[in-house]
Amino acid sequence: MDTSAKSSLAISFARLRRQLHYLYHGRSRSARIFQTCVVTIDLLIIAFFIATPMIRDASAFLWYDYAIAAVLALDLACRGLAETRLRPWLRQPTVIVDIFILITLLFPAYLANLGFLRILRLWSLSRSGLLWRLLTPRQLARWQLPLQAVLNLVTFLFVATGFIYTFFFRHSHGFTGYIDALYFTVATVTTTGFGDLTLPGPWGKLTSIVTMICGISLFVRLAQAIVRPYKVFHPCPRCALQRHDPDAVHCKACGEILAIPDDDE
Repeated sequence: MDTSAKSSLAISFARLRRQLHYLYHGRSRSARIFQTCVVTIDLLIIAFFIATPMIRDASAFLWYDYAIAAVLALDLACRGLAETRLRPWLRQPTVIVDIFILITLLFPAYLANLGFLRILRLWSLSRSGLLWRLLTPRQLARWQLPLQAVLNLVTFLFVATGFIYTFFFRHSHGFTGYIDALYFTVATVTTTGFGDLTLPGPWGKLTSIVTMICGISLFVRLAQAIVRPYKVFHPCPRCALQRHDPDAVHCKACGEILAIPDDDE
């Protein structure tokens, strides 16, 4: 390949990276449409992960599994190309989780017992800027913390349900076993504990204890996020503090004068 061809290829590659960065991180109408499509596809993939225990015996399951692996691999590659600093991006916990999920999709026969961790894709989505970029700054300030707390709780519920189904209710195949696991998880997390379903042995008791402690902690975080006083999103030009009282005139951290717009501006 001659020098001109290499130069042309490098220019095309740089243009592709700029376009992907614009689509994944932009604020324009076309970028928002793209981001909405990506989030919608992510939610459909998460729905597949939730339904996996009930459709695992279907003849076409592996085709669905590998198709989603291809979509996830394409998304990871595009997100990586959209980043200006690749190595720090690869070290992010959400990226590590997504790579792990991709591995479980590529080798479902060998990593079947870890399939319940795929629901962590919901946590990864909640921690990515893509989901919150669809909100305006004022909507972000009002709803981000409560929605993150809700998504953390939902993620834990389905991860715990998948774990309990995999190791305690696997003998009840399909829909019935998964519903039993979900019912037990919800009853344990809410400390209702009807007692009609229990996990056998000492490992079952330890699982119940851990599920209950984690569930209570997440409920407390959710309550705190809901009752926490409302703050507006307005980065301070001096110290970069982002959340302030709606009627704040000065930054509480550094005293800088703020110009927070009214709700109708």
